[in-house]
Amino acid sequence: MIMRTELSTINGKLAAVDRLREKHLVTPRDTQFRSYLDRLLQRDGQGNLIPAPRLYTKDGDARGIAVVEPAGGGKTSLVHHGLKTHPALQPRDAAHQPWVGVRVPSPATAKSLAIEILRASGYPTASRSNAVTEDDIMRKVRHHFKLRGTAILWIDEAHDLFGAGSRYKVDVFLKTVRNLMQGDGAVCVVLSGIESLWQIASCDAQVTRRYWRLPLADVSPHSDRKALTNVIAGFCDAVGMEPPSDEDLVDRLVHASRNRFGRCIENILAALETAALENAEKLTINHFAESWGMHEGCVIGRNVFLTRRWAKIDLTENQLYGTVGQ
Repeated sequence: MIMRTELSTINGKLAAVDRLREKHLVTPRDTQFRSYLDRLLQRDGQGNLIPAPRLYTKDGDARGIAVVEPAGGGKTSLVHHGLKTHPALQPRDAAHQPWVGVRVPSPATAKSLAIEILRASGYPTASRSNAVTEDDIMRKVRHHFKLRGTAILWIDEAHDLFGAGSRYKVDVFLKTVRNLMQGDGAVCVVLSGIESLWQIASCDAQVTRRYWRLPLADVSPHSDRKALTNVIAGFCDAVGMEPPSDEDLVDRLVHASRNRFGRCIENILAALETAALENAEKLTINHFAESWGMHEGCVIGRNVFLTRRWAKIDLTENQLYGTVGQ
């Protein structure tokens, strides 16, 4: 039976883990994205960035960024934090909206995307009537962006725009977004998605000319070992536990996370939650094994945190349910 004092301690540790989930962990990736973002914006006479698109042609064409990374890398958190905290993109008042962010709706059509953008800009709900076209809605979007002082539009999960569509459908999407980047009232567009986003969109010469591709690098157990060790130690300290002492934990963590930064953080937090539920005083590799195994649904012999041959476990294929030698 759990004593009241022990239950209070467990709840305190779990609350600390939840607080860690809400925090954005700043890394060199943030600096990289910020440098790209800065190049999208104009500067005033003193060289200070202002919430207005930098125009690259005499016709007033803005530029965009395509942030590309496989699922689980943390790109959504990266872009959101970069836009939310950028000094030049802070609203002056309730009527000022320097940036607008949307996630591609389902089903993904040019019209549903236009409606979602209009809604996110604070405009009253647009009509879904067949008599109202995406061009009608996008004209309202463009007008509302000018009224709100919007400089940047962010479209997350942008690869869903091109999921299973025909070339015609892809071209319609690209044209819909491209029109917002041209002429009077142009805005910069940030697209974020998995690799297929760039593979498909870059077939259009207009895309490769207007967008800077920002591929986010994989996590390496060698170059990122110290940083991840510090993250684990810092998280443990915040929860009130001792950090693990296993020498190869970071190597196993990176492999188990498919070399994705976001997944590394998720797996650390999941292990901490498992340890907190046990009221453990120290985070151990067994906590990682339990939480990761629960998430993956794999057999013990395929658990990266348990088997000696963990480096040979193929996580790129659906092969987690067989057995390997211990």
